[in-house]
Amino acid sequence: PFLREKTSKLTSSPGVYIMKNKEGAIIYIGKAKNLKNRVTSYFRENPDHTPKVAAMVANVFDYDFIVTDSEYEALLLECSLIKQHKPKYNILLKDDKGYHYIRISNDAYPRITAEKNTLSDGEYLGPYTSGFVTKETVNEVNKVFMLPTCHKRFPQDFRKGRPCLNFHIKQCMGLCRGKISSSEYSQVIKNAVDFIKNGSSRSVERMEAEMLQASENLDFERAAALRDRINAVKKAAEKQKIINCNLTEADVVAGVASSDGICISVLMYRAGKLFDKSAFNITSIDNEDVYSAFLKQFYHTKNDIPPIILIENEPDDKELIEEMLKSLSGHKVKLWAAQRGQYYELIKLAKNNSSEYIAINGNHTGKDVIALEELGKALGLAKPPQYIEAYDISNLSSESMVAGMVVFENGNPLKKAYKRFNIKELSLQNDYGSMQEVLRRRLVKIGSPDVDEFFARKPDLILLDGGKGHVNSVAPILSQLGLTDIALFGMVKDNKHRTRAIATGDREIQLSGFKSAFMLLTRIQDEVHRYSVSFMHSKHKKKTYYSEFTSIKGIGEKKAAKLMTVFKTKENLKNASPQSLAKAIGINIDTANELYRLIQEIK
Repeated sequence: PFLREKTSKLTSSPGVYIMKNKEGAIIYIGKAKNLKNRVTSYFRENPDHTPKVAAMVANVFDYDFIVTDSEYEALLLECSLIKQHKPKYNILLKDDKGYHYIRISNDAYPRITAEKNTLSDGEYLGPYTSGFVTKETVNEVNKVFMLPTCHKRFPQDFRKGRPCLNFHIKQCMGLCRGKISSSEYSQVIKNAVDFIKNGSSRSVERMEAEMLQASENLDFERAAALRDRINAVKKAAEKQKIINCNLTEADVVAGVASSDGICISVLMYRAGKLFDKSAFNITSIDNEDVYSAFLKQFYHTKNDIPPIILIENEPDDKELIEEMLKSLSGHKVKLWAAQRGQYYELIKLAKNNSSEYIAINGNHTGKDVIALEELGKALGLAKPPQYIEAYDISNLSSESMVAGMVVFENGNPLKKAYKRFNIKELSLQNDYGSMQEVLRRRLVKIGSPDVDEFFARKPDLILLDGGKGHVNSVAPILSQLGLTDIALFGMVKDNKHRTRAIATGDREIQLSGFKSAFMLLTRIQDEVHRYSVSFMHSKHKKKTYYSEFTSIKGIGEKKAAKLMTVFKTKENLKNASPQSLAKAIGINIDTANELYRLIQEIK
């Protein structure tokens, strides 16, 4: 039960999970595109596991995880950790057939392919544990470096037939034309392998040198091809984040506040790739800067101290710590504060890992921690709003006026708390009046023992789908009921129905500096709009459907409406016999037969 509860709070981001036994020893390491889905699959009730997987799960006492930027980065980290720790069940669960490799064939003009086994027919990179990601990597490399993927053999098939479509859409260099020398092609393969092994930096440096040389030799066609290849490599690296900021050896240290202190994560980059991660929940450090104390304690016993340690803010005793680290490592170590640009992206990744670590001990995910913190800050609230209600009015006519209420708890939809309202007090369309009616009916139920636990609960924040007018129409109701401690704001949309700003009673709050909060509000606004509109359409469709029954003599609106009340669904109505119809609404059998025929005709 503990592991299932812990897993329910996991992030859906890609990453690596690390299974541990009762003694704390690592017994299995795996990677996942979606950590929550993958880890949950191990701890479901009545799982359909193979005997080997079941044996591993039976020995799991706890697990850890590392969030990564991409599935490919998770793959690299998984392989690194498996080699480092050699977990017992990785050997049992995955024999050689379960691993995947990248092959560079030993042909005269080598190809790069994804393989499941190793042979003596070329150089193999790996092993990797995900066949999908291995194939994706090979596809990306072949595309970026414009390598041939056809079935032709070279040099035998030079100048046989026309180049294929890939050449014309610039996804192949057109080796089949016979215009590329063996040495030139070998250099391309060398750059491609370097890209797989070491990331973009060295590949780009090498190709830039080649491009410069080609320009000096007046070989402008080759220089242009290299330029395009360099741009493609940079674009691929940006997407995958295989290499970060040319930091081949560095640690990234950053944290976020938790309910009982601060959680600090350390991301360790080695050879330009994310190699490992640690997270620490620090509850009390007296009379000392928390990061300064952490750096001293963490690195004092480490024998692998990189030359660069990225931090968010410099501690007061930066020089003393650098001197200590130099003494411990035998080389110069620089504490480097990163507050903007590409280096700060690494700081944000470390902070995200800290947030996810906190989430395991709290009741929300790391991304939600950040979004709720930003939202509280943007709205000037004393603390992040954990329980949010949002309202939207929808109508097609005065007879189909409805409202929807959705609830977000800790940044996620709480669908069992959703409510639908029919507008009862108004006969004409009136957005402000409808919102007042709905909020009054809802707010008087707070604390009532006669309603469900969700309707009785007081929200931290109420969001109205609308602007200042909506806020001003509802605010007096909060005052009348003594509920002014509930924050009230409107969600303002642009002319394309997208979230634009947050409204108070007299102004608008722009969210340009609060990206995570903006995304959360957009989700909330989209969800409440979807919910209220679906209710409106359902009600209108049902009313349109049963209104057709009034065309039969002897059936008025009340009897037509009663049909829907008794039989609930169209399917039940279609399956009802004339006798059942007659009995349900009190009509004679002739009228019932006519009604039966009409029901069968309506689609």
